[in-house]
Amino acid sequence: MTNLNNSKPFSIKDKIGYMCGDFGNDFFFILVSSFLMVFYTNVLGIRSGIVGILFLAVRCVDAFTDIGMGRIVDTGKAGAEGRYRPWIRRMRIPVVLAGILVFIPWAKNLPDAGKIVYIFVTYILWGSFCYTGINIPYGSMASVITNDPVERTALSTFRSIGAALAGVIVGSLTPLIVYVQDEAGNQVMVGERVFIVACIFAVLAFICYTICYNWSTERLVVEKKETEKVSPAKLIKGMVTNRALVSIIVAAIILLLAMLLVQSLNMYLYMDYFKNKAVMSVAGMIGTVCTLLLAPFAGVITKKIGKKEASAAALILASVVYGLLFVLKIRNPWVFCAFIFIGNLGSGLFNLMIWAFISDIIDYQTVQTGSSDGGTVYGVYSFARKLGQAAAGGLGGLVLELIGYQEAVGGVAVIQTEEVTSAIYSVTTGIPAVGYFIIALILIFWYPLSKKKVAEVKEELERRAVN
Repeated sequence: MTNLNNSKPFSIKDKIGYMCGDFGNDFFFILVSSFLMVFYTNVLGIRSGIVGILFLAVRCVDAFTDIGMGRIVDTGKAGAEGRYRPWIRRMRIPVVLAGILVFIPWAKNLPDAGKIVYIFVTYILWGSFCYTGINIPYGSMASVITNDPVERTALSTFRSIGAALAGVIVGSLTPLIVYVQDEAGNQVMVGERVFIVACIFAVLAFICYTICYNWSTERLVVEKKETEKVSPAKLIKGMVTNRALVSIIVAAIILLLAMLLVQSLNMYLYMDYFKNKAVMSVAGMIGTVCTLLLAPFAGVITKKIGKKEASAAALILASVVYGLLFVLKIRNPWVFCAFIFIGNLGSGLFNLMIWAFISDIIDYQTVQTGSSDGGTVYGVYSFARKLGQAAAGGLGGLVLELIGYQEAVGGVAVIQTEEVTSAIYSVTTGIPAVGYFIIALILIFWYPLSKKKVAEVKEELERRAVN
């Protein structure tokens, strides 16, 4: 039985509260994604091969913890605070403390075996247990804050804004603090400074989580007895046969491969092809600017057109823009930036709405199985995204090797050949062109939740709530 609690009408507090959840998450997620490899290798002195094994091992652990956490929150009893929201209160302290433990610079004084034990224990504790323990309930919570498609798009939009704001803060300020110039003129990471940054981000993340907990309200409450009716076999069958879930997972993996692979190669594009460091900084901000520009219009677009329909059209636009870049072989970096700005408006709209897609899919799963499995659905999706992120990270180096990129020799940069720089340009424009077009086709022909279908699912859930 699904009950609708309208004691607190959906408002701007819900949007800001939900935004703060991802704001808090991404202080450490982006810090880890951008700086942990350097911290491990350059501060702690751990071989990169061991770090690579660690990252691979954690993905294997995540397969169990992401889905396991989803089942824990789905089968738990929904109290006065709701089903998912209490986990934000419970996990906000453990996750920030675990994040600090990842960046202990004094671990460099441990013997080699001790260092390896340290990085495995602390990284798995933070990423696979504490971060999962707060992120899975947080992501699932959007589906029970509101059942209105436009309001869900607003939550997804504000979540993306929170991630963008964290990206700006972490990406722009952290390098200025943690790096110093040595006597030879090289930029060197200082472990003690990284630790201080981690402590500051822990305080900011805790504040964000607290706002998220206090300002969010679960309005759709599913009684526990409904989840108890579903056997593991039926749950798995429901997941596998859920066209909406399977198609959006495939779309998300392709999206991540396209976006993250290009991001990993952008430095080489601007330094070796365009030979312009200043443009690289501007290009790095384009995605955030597009997110902020699109945010006010996402709800209106959803209401008039629908998430599936608008996202497919926007992705086709992005594909066309990157296709033109691929063909034109532009040499002026500022003209190139103008093109990718337009392209990011297309891909950015889909990114803004992606979390609202997941809320609709959770409802669709409930209609299919008669059970509320929001945490499990989100856990499966979260794990699939991590696989995409891991694959994209590995492919960046492989692509550079395949196109013949020459690394620095003895600290002296090698001037790349015209063939190599042209190949870098082709990869960074051709992959998004193909990737975005494939995702658009998935949304048009495979993903079933059109604007009309979403409305039908909502009506069915409301009918069941009355009965």
